[in-house]
Amino acid sequence: MENLLVMGKSGDRINVKVKNIVIGEKEKVIISGPCSVEDESTMDKIASSLKDKGVHMLRGGAFKPRTSPYSFQGLKFEGLKILKNIGHKYDMPIVSEVMDPRDLDECCKYIDMIQIGSRNMYNYTLLKELGKIKKPVLLKRGMSATISEWLYAAEYIMSAGNSNVVLCERGIRTFENYTRNTLDLNSVAVIKDKYRIPIIVDPSHALGLREYVPSMSLASIAAGADGLIIESHIDPQKAVSDGRQTISVEKIGDIAYKIKKINEIL
Repeated sequence: MENLLVMGKSGDRINVKVKNIVIGEKEKVIISGPCSVEDESTMDKIASSLKDKGVHMLRGGAFKPRTSPYSFQGLKFEGLKILKNIGHKYDMPIVSEVMDPRDLDECCKYIDMIQIGSRNMYNYTLLKELGKIKKPVLLKRGMSATISEWLYAAEYIMSAGNSNVVLCERGIRTFENYTRNTLDLNSVAVIKDKYRIPIIVDPSHALGLREYVPSMSLASIAAGADGLIIESHIDPQKAVSDGRQTISVEKIGDIAYKIKKINEIL
């Protein structure tokens, strides 16, 4: 492993700033919103509620890599325009996924932090292009990736010139199939101990079952995570995609309150 990620003798950590939000300092950052951007009215209601609940950043999928080609693929650039308008209205930085390096320039007009999803962690062409820009990147762990493979993916971005990288643990595939994936909080402990860049956790994709998202959100913070990215909706049962793992905005408020209490202890 190169020295870009490894903790040096000085112990200097990299904090990543996304507009007015800093990831990696003492305050835990909460990113939330629906799996997919559905329409402007619904997005507005969700963002308004999340802002009131203490959420820092707004997430929403516009380009959706789905297992089935017949599933909803997202509103694409129209979805990004909706996100930008709503984010500006509520002063919330926007996080959304980019899948194709050819879309980067256009997407950067709307997104404040580019998410690289699990399926694209190995897309080295895309990672290299991300290294040429200064836009913050949220790099999700591949669904079967080792910690070392995940860190090398981050190195691809950083070695090309962009040090604004935040890792995101989103669970890995194991023989266990009761939950969608297995949430590997070991990775949080390792990253916080040995590496300089921030790490947040996505309990929604790790579990796939909304009833366990709150408890594992708190476990992630206790393990040392710098924040969370959680799927939420004003009416989870009617969410266009991934409704089963999506929690209500009211639950987000409860999680945010408990995180503050945990952070006071840590």
